[in-house]
Amino acid sequence: MRGYTGAETIVMDGFWKEGEGVVLAAAHAAGLTIRLRRLLFAWHEASWYGAEIEESSNERLKRTEMAMTPAIAMDYLSSPKPVHLLQVEWSERALCLSELASLLRQALLNGWYTPDWSRWRPDARAWRLELPQGEPGALEAWRNLVPRLEAHGDAAAVQGWLSGIVEELIAANPAAGEAWRDAAHAAGEGALTMKAADEDDWLVSIGMKQDQVPFRIALQLLEPNERHGWRLRPALQDRESGGAWYTLALSADGRDGSRGAAGSAESGSADANGKQTRFALPADAPEAWQADFAERLAKEEAKWTAALADWNQPASADGEPLAAEEILTELTDMQAWEFLEHESVKLLAAGCSVLLPGWWEAARGRKMKLKAKVKSSVGSGEQSMFGLQQIVDFDWKLAVGNVDMSEAEFLQLAAENKRLLKIDGEWVHLDPGDMERLRRWLKKNGGKKGFTMRDVFEMHLRGGTELEPESEISEALTAEVELNEHLAAWIAKLNESSDLPLVEIPEAFHGELRHYQLQGVSWLAFLRRFGLGACLSDDMGLGKTIQFTAYLLHVMERGGLGPSLLICPTSVIGNWEKELERFAPDIRVLVHYGPKRARGEDFAAAVAEADLVITSYTLAPIDEEEMQRIPWDVVCLDEAQNIKNYYTKQSSSIRRLQANHRIALTGTPMENRLTELWSLYDFTNPGYLGSLNEFRKAVVLPIEKDRDADRIAELQRWVKPFMLRRLKKDPAIQLALPEKNEMNTYLSLTVEQGALYENIVAELMNGLEKAGGLQRRGLILSTLTRLKQVCDHPSLLLKEDRALPGAWDPERSNKVLRLLEMAEEIAAEGERCLIFTQYVEMGLTLKRLLEERIGLPTPYLYGAVPKAERDAMIASFQNEAEPGCAFVLSLKAGGTGLNLTAANHVVHFDRWWNPAVENQATDRAFRIGQRRNVQVHKYVTLGTLEERIDEMISKKQLLNDQVVSGSENWITELSTDELRELFSLRKHRLKG
Repeated sequence: MRGYTGAETIVMDGFWKEGEGVVLAAAHAAGLTIRLRRLLFAWHEASWYGAEIEESSNERLKRTEMAMTPAIAMDYLSSPKPVHLLQVEWSERALCLSELASLLRQALLNGWYTPDWSRWRPDARAWRLELPQGEPGALEAWRNLVPRLEAHGDAAAVQGWLSGIVEELIAANPAAGEAWRDAAHAAGEGALTMKAADEDDWLVSIGMKQDQVPFRIALQLLEPNERHGWRLRPALQDRESGGAWYTLALSADGRDGSRGAAGSAESGSADANGKQTRFALPADAPEAWQADFAERLAKEEAKWTAALADWNQPASADGEPLAAEEILTELTDMQAWEFLEHESVKLLAAGCSVLLPGWWEAARGRKMKLKAKVKSSVGSGEQSMFGLQQIVDFDWKLAVGNVDMSEAEFLQLAAENKRLLKIDGEWVHLDPGDMERLRRWLKKNGGKKGFTMRDVFEMHLRGGTELEPESEISEALTAEVELNEHLAAWIAKLNESSDLPLVEIPEAFHGELRHYQLQGVSWLAFLRRFGLGACLSDDMGLGKTIQFTAYLLHVMERGGLGPSLLICPTSVIGNWEKELERFAPDIRVLVHYGPKRARGEDFAAAVAEADLVITSYTLAPIDEEEMQRIPWDVVCLDEAQNIKNYYTKQSSSIRRLQANHRIALTGTPMENRLTELWSLYDFTNPGYLGSLNEFRKAVVLPIEKDRDADRIAELQRWVKPFMLRRLKKDPAIQLALPEKNEMNTYLSLTVEQGALYENIVAELMNGLEKAGGLQRRGLILSTLTRLKQVCDHPSLLLKEDRALPGAWDPERSNKVLRLLEMAEEIAAEGERCLIFTQYVEMGLTLKRLLEERIGLPTPYLYGAVPKAERDAMIASFQNEAEPGCAFVLSLKAGGTGLNLTAANHVVHFDRWWNPAVENQATDRAFRIGQRRNVQVHKYVTLGTLEERIDEMISKKQLLNDQVVSGSENWITELSTDELRELFSLRKHRLKG
């Protein structure tokens, strides 16, 4: 339809629909129906310009219907603004709703509404208009509007619409929600759902109306003293001053027992109807209270007796039942517990004030716990080797708060069915559910349970252990350990290695041990004495190799070293040979590696003639049969993070090896996941952290999902005794190392790189719309790799043959150009650099381009390089008498175990988004033996995901600083919008 004004015209109706809100309706119109919502709400920001309006087609009535929530309907209809190209003719019914919307808006702004007591329900609040007499205009508008609404059948809209608006405000508006929560807290949640018998009383109780009585009344529970047992008494408090409470005593004629009789006018007080109260005002109460006292107390007593009707049944002291309007005033221990636990809650729900003893909340929050008091001599001078499976003797004790009791005392209390107990001046709450569960558990286990040293460690370090699983209705039953004096001192030594007595430096050790290194050797020897595994997790470059070497010599000098096994990455076998030859030439070393290595009986015979066998992680599963036949004295894993994946054949083979003492050496005990830490400990001390499933449930989920600070601290305490970790920057280390200066080198993409980058992102966004869960993850990770490649060089992404003209031209990548320039500068200064890249083809190209540019041999170390060639590369680079400037390395093959201190520059050509792994690679140069300041250059391409992820990592406090670090996998968990923001090219960053 088109009017002569040139604008399209539509007739708009409206009605209130319970459960949905206000609905606008218009007959179908050709060419207009599909655009109607957009035209109507084009200027309405509150509905996101119509996006939050639910639109449907009513085919029976041939019309379009648009449902608005109460708040949006009020905002829109009080001032509708369709676009100028749409001429709206409002029906009479819609005009009524528009006028009501304006009135409701005015009421909301001025606070002209109040809780609707008649319609308030525990599961649904209700509100009603309360227009003030001083607003004649609003009253007149209301009087004119009501009959029109009724005529259209929309009378229910008034209360329903208002209630809906208020509820939306409470839910969505922070200030309104906070105000309601404050009111609910002050009144008690029960008062909001269980209405008082009187509307005025109820409005007062929830803070919507001011109480004019100068005092407030509460029912107070008084604890026993020398003269009385438990008692219930009313108490009064001055409203103005919020001062001390006055506890009321029974009037002279009221019996001081479980029942009160009607008192005389002289002793009690009467209300307006002549009813006598059982309590009298205290003499020191303000005289002005007398006028309101009897009436208000009678009202409160009526509320008390109604709330306590089911509980208030026992007969009085003379055997007669209590009158309906009376309450118990003298209570037994069981009645007092029932009042504290249950009846006080009913009173609060009825809007009554209750005063309970100050200790109650603390007492009811204390859970009864079992304590195992250790009697065993483990850890003392009398007993050395014991291991984690050693059974520990102990006595059971039970504790509530600071109160301890023996098993016999507890069972006596359980038999007496006690609920409240005062011990040494402290009240103790005995929860019946806990009492019964503990009684059953003690009976079933005979008061005994075979705890091991592993259990003792967990209970002491984590603060307890579960004896029974948690159920839907109760918390888990837990036990704590109480250490004896020498065991407490023993664990303290484990936690503080500096307190351990130092062993003597072995006579056969050639060289010097720094103080912290001798502490490390002493720590390993201490754990060996007790049959406990160790994880030496010192920072890169602090000398884990020579600490293990000195430990072997110490064992040899103190009674002999049996055949021992060292498993390490292939790339560092040569390094271990050289270090052992240098520091401990007396150790007989057998390198088990290569195609000509001994097998079967020949291997066993060779091992018998050696002190230490060195082999690789690759050979561990291949030669598993030979290695498992040997009862090894020590099995040590260097770069132990190689067994982080519990399910690999390599990891399984290594775990099955027999060993008297297990040691793990690693600078990064966790790279990506907490389960890697579990894998490490399952090797060094099998079973210490429980099963993998138990560890996932109790530790991994709370920490990795929720970053639970308490669980992080708990895990730190749990793992610390068997992990020694020192950092180069620790003041106690006193390394006096040169400085390490880290800086980002920012580079822009070329035009070619920018076009390729945008095409890859566009492909990803299109693919994500169709991809499922696993497919989505795979798509994101493959795109991540492609984007990294294009940032390095277009030829890396396009897999161009180096023989093609223009392929791998440095001019096509600013990264490559900058690296070549930087290498020239470093060579001119007579210095050397390490260059890390993740991609073999990129490494080979950089090697070629560097050799062409600076005219010096440039080695490239990656996974396929044979061991002999690796050793020659490293020796040549470290020999500063030989020509050289740059050493290109794969992050995986050259990022661990190597000593490359001839370099004082480290370049991360492409980024590995795990800071721990990058730092490990950097520490090939920044380690003991380095004499110059180390410059670390991290290449970051502007406008790309490299810049975004670098920003995110620098701002984010990674959990690795506490327990675990991040990896690239976290990127796959981002939403599509977050991925778009992360990957999209920021063009204002591009240059040239």
